[in-house]
Amino acid sequence: MSGLLQWLFGRLPIGWLQLTHSRPRFAAALAGVAFANVLVFVQIGIMNSMATATLKPYGFFQSDIMISASDANSLSEGGNVARQWLFQALADPEVISGTGLFIATVNWARAPSSLALTTYGIDPTLRQFLSPELARKSASLQLPNSGILDMFSRGLPRDEAAAIRPQTPTSFEAAGTTLTLYDTFQGGGGFGVDGYLLVSDQTFLTLFPKRSSAAPNHIILQVARGADADAVAARLREAITDKSLRIRSFAQAAAEDQSYQQTQRPTGIIFGFGVIIGLLVGVVIVYQVLSTDVADHLSEYATFKAMGYPQSFFLGIVLEEALILAVLGFVPGFLVASGLLVGMKAATGLPLAMTAGMAVIVFIGTLVACSVSGAIATRRLALADPADLF
Repeated sequence: MSGLLQWLFGRLPIGWLQLTHSRPRFAAALAGVAFANVLVFVQIGIMNSMATATLKPYGFFQSDIMISASDANSLSEGGNVARQWLFQALADPEVISGTGLFIATVNWARAPSSLALTTYGIDPTLRQFLSPELARKSASLQLPNSGILDMFSRGLPRDEAAAIRPQTPTSFEAAGTTLTLYDTFQGGGGFGVDGYLLVSDQTFLTLFPKRSSAAPNHIILQVARGADADAVAARLREAITDKSLRIRSFAQAAAEDQSYQQTQRPTGIIFGFGVIIGLLVGVVIVYQVLSTDVADHLSEYATFKAMGYPQSFFLGIVLEEALILAVLGFVPGFLVASGLLVGMKAATGLPLAMTAGMAVIVFIGTLVACSVSGAIATRRLALADPADLF
């Protein structure tokens, strides 16, 4: 390693030699940097999984524009929308079709615990509003009290989910109604629910008799091929008389939902602070190590300073140490965090995964944090007089 660093820096790797002079301290420093990396990786992984889980339901449907209540910050929150606005929207020449989307939670009582399923009700004859996977399986939804279940629902054994087919359906009681599941689709549990369930609008109203067909949660629209969804949405905001409605493109609604979950919901804010805390832990650990190292070698630095070496020379040595700690501490942190994310995914069913983007961001952040710590650690040398250092 010394030879490689000497070739890279074009000089004796003083920083490396100082770090490795005390191997226990060096190991402790690497463990501290790795620990900070693990903290940041896990927090970012959870934030990414929150974004994935938020956007997942939008992938179940094919829509260009969504009309929602004023308080509908997410797909499953907010008040209902009067169906009459659907007919006003259809008056626009570039809106070719529309339908209501109903959303609520169905609990499937199972041992040892029940499954909370976000349930979507939609007209199954309008297959163009469903994703290709769901459209292929939507015929069974025209049967009374039928549904299609998320095969990745948290708490549902994989073999039991695989056995649900049109030839071998399964049934359960929900809200006093026997609901029969004829097929499955690829979903995945989120932070608030265990999985998803798709039913027809008529089955939905059977499960929730207090809901009205005239008041869906959202109205989703499709525009003509080549039409600009944002431009059509702008026209609809002018044409529809209820100005409190949120009329947005479907893509914009998904983006705003994701932003809301990450910046306004308590869970998103907490995980964001977790990333900041992880970075601060890394900065403090590296600063403590480098500051102690500078203090232990003050006499050597004083000799160099008395010989006329500039402050940039000392800064280069300390930054060399900081970069070594950043690179060598990143590797075990990456490996441990990858294992933790895999284990957390298996335990919770959340879409947790280590990605190349996460690795690059955390590595760059580690380099910056260690460099800042190194620069702060050299301030004592910059302000000291060589005669006072002996």
